[in-house]
Amino acid sequence: MRYGITGNTNKEKLWEPVASLSAWMLDQGIEFCLHESVAAGLIRRALLDATICSQRSERDLAGSVDVVLSFGGDGTLLNTAHEVGERGTPILGVNIGRLGFLAEIEEAGLQDSIRRLEAGDYRIEPRMVLSAEARGADLAANWALNEFVLERAGSSKMIAVDVRVDGDFLNNYWCDGLILATPTGSTAYSLSTGGPIMAPGCGAVILTPIAPHTLTVRPIVLPDTSVIEARVESRGQPYVISADGISSLIEHDSVTLTIRRGAHTVNLVKLPEQHYFQTIRTKLMWGARHGGN
Repeated sequence: MRYGITGNTNKEKLWEPVASLSAWMLDQGIEFCLHESVAAGLIRRALLDATICSQRSERDLAGSVDVVLSFGGDGTLLNTAHEVGERGTPILGVNIGRLGFLAEIEEAGLQDSIRRLEAGDYRIEPRMVLSAEARGADLAANWALNEFVLERAGSSKMIAVDVRVDGDFLNNYWCDGLILATPTGSTAYSLSTGGPIMAPGCGAVILTPIAPHTLTVRPIVLPDTSVIEARVESRGQPYVISADGISSLIEHDSVTLTIRRGAHTVNLVKLPEQHYFQTIRTKLMWGARHGGN
């Protein structure tokens, strides 16, 4: 098996674990290559032989490896997923961030995890994505693993978002924005604005308004077969359409965003003991006691 190593090069704590893993893989005879930005950072810090880094440096990891190791937090894994794109190369998230719903492997257990991958002791968990078309505008990214967000930009005014599902009118949301999330994204932005948690295997899309003007407007869960059309009705007011944090500024009217389930999946590497409910309990500290006896 051949591994690609990438990560968040803005995090100083990236370099030591990547250098340590690379040296160990060289010693073990395990094939790997480094994203060129990671290789350049290791060379600048003199943490790994420059010749080795140069020889194993590649810009496009996904096309030449069996598994991509993504060092960082969930944001880094989302970036890695977009680099992998529709090729479907499996991704193993190594958490050097904070919460880490997607990046579950900790640095201390990394070598053992690689041994288990080499032995075939793992599974691939496909995660659904959403795809989008924008009539009247170009998007910086046209699919999302976590969510699409329509959100006001550069103004304190709310926006009005007209939403139709399979051609039927759902609602006109008067709010700061609207989140359209996958089950994977249910523990991200949607959760922080009151949306439900959904297990990854659920075939669904979650619509969660951000600070709606009407308190009775609540999140709604739709089937993943739905075709959702969202149109901002606030004339002359700029807003942002973002896909997993990749933003496109919309400065004109008459843009309709059409969102449906995407044709490809993002494939995450999971070890046998990694279970979604365990992750939820650990990360959200369900059952933990705070103070007192």
